[in-house]
Amino acid sequence: MSVLPKTYVQQGDSNATTNHQTFRQERSTETNYWLAEDTRYFFHQALSTPVMNVLSRTEGAYIYDLEGNKYLDLHGNSVHNIGFSNPHVLAAVKRQLDESLAFTPRRYTNLPVVQFAKKLVEMAPPELTRVLLCPGGTSAVEMALILAKQVTGKWKVISFWDDYHGTTFQSATVGAVEHFMGGNGPMVPGTFQVEFPNYYRNPWGLPLEDREAIDEQYLRQIEIVLQRHPDIAAIIGTTITSTPVIPTNYYWQRVWDICKKHDALLIFDEVVCGMGRTGKLFACEHYLTPDVLVLGKALGGGVVPLAGILTREDYNVLQHRSIGHFTHEKNPLTAAAGLATLEYLEAHQLAENSAQLGAYLLDKLLELKEMYPLIGHVEGRGLHLSVDLVKDAKTKERAFDEANQILFHALREGLSFKTIDGNVITIQPALIIGKTEADFIIDTLRTALEKL
Repeated sequence: MSVLPKTYVQQGDSNATTNHQTFRQERSTETNYWLAEDTRYFFHQALSTPVMNVLSRTEGAYIYDLEGNKYLDLHGNSVHNIGFSNPHVLAAVKRQLDESLAFTPRRYTNLPVVQFAKKLVEMAPPELTRVLLCPGGTSAVEMALILAKQVTGKWKVISFWDDYHGTTFQSATVGAVEHFMGGNGPMVPGTFQVEFPNYYRNPWGLPLEDREAIDEQYLRQIEIVLQRHPDIAAIIGTTITSTPVIPTNYYWQRVWDICKKHDALLIFDEVVCGMGRTGKLFACEHYLTPDVLVLGKALGGGVVPLAGILTREDYNVLQHRSIGHFTHEKNPLTAAAGLATLEYLEAHQLAENSAQLGAYLLDKLLELKEMYPLIGHVEGRGLHLSVDLVKDAKTKERAFDEANQILFHALREGLSFKTIDGNVITIQPALIIGKTEADFIIDTLRTALEKL
């Protein structure tokens, strides 16, 4: 497996490549002024500042820059499932502001947050009946882990290498991405990592088709940890990863069985893969219902920060504790946006659209794979897809530079996406797109591949 060069980081394309610098230099005088101002005032980070462009508005499936250029956005930080600036959500937020109820102090509730919680439970798998809300996905992960430790009376956790869950100490520890842990000293104790199933890049060289045999090798890692640490409170993982890598039904069923055998909770993080992204409202619906489901990002409709957890009635036993003591736990403004988001997803059948268009895009991407050896692997479910670019089909050496070139070719053609691991193109458009946008994605990638 190729080691990532310093100009790439696992959670996205770096802002330090020559192509990034060239693209910034091509912007207008006004854009470059604001880019410089952003760089001047914001703390510099590998995945954000300096940025590469300045946006004037975001609407529907598209983002627009100061120069009037329009980009179909396949990233959206995963908040744009119902489209940017969704009119139904904006109307709900404006209405809530006009009602002079934008905040509720602790010890009180309000109608919007109760209605939102009720709707969320109604749309969720029937086993999940309890809700706890917070401002962001990282905090929701923290709440899920604390819940597991409190309920089980144990404190150790199994998670997966490079399975991003956030940047606070506990969430970064379970995410185990070096980029977010390096230089911080000791992280949260009692966390043990195993490898997440990757069938195309499995380290044993087993054929891609032999998925159950590959699963057994990955499952063995979990069992080894539990042999030595029986006091595990939870196993936490993303149902379908951000890349995405899609585990088999067999894998997650075995993990569930292992959790039940050892009295541990299974936590699914669906901050990215939830809310219709994979062709079902919740990605766990492809598999099984976990003990705790973590939601965020798209939950706020791309307008407000909103996240939370859904869990089973059996775990509503912490009346003597406060595991999510957040100032904005029952914020009526964010709840109004969340309720409008759920209503829009349901009324416009966006999970169904994701499933249908995703299947169409997957077929087209597989056709490109047959045409271009640079494509080593294509994977996806719903509008959650990826293209793994390789220099050599046998060695699977990652094609870092080629991926970066395709990224900037696409940007100049009006298509924006993110790369993961330096060579994997991720395709995650708003769920409101149609066949015209799907064809534009394929045509742009084909042109870029042909150019290379």
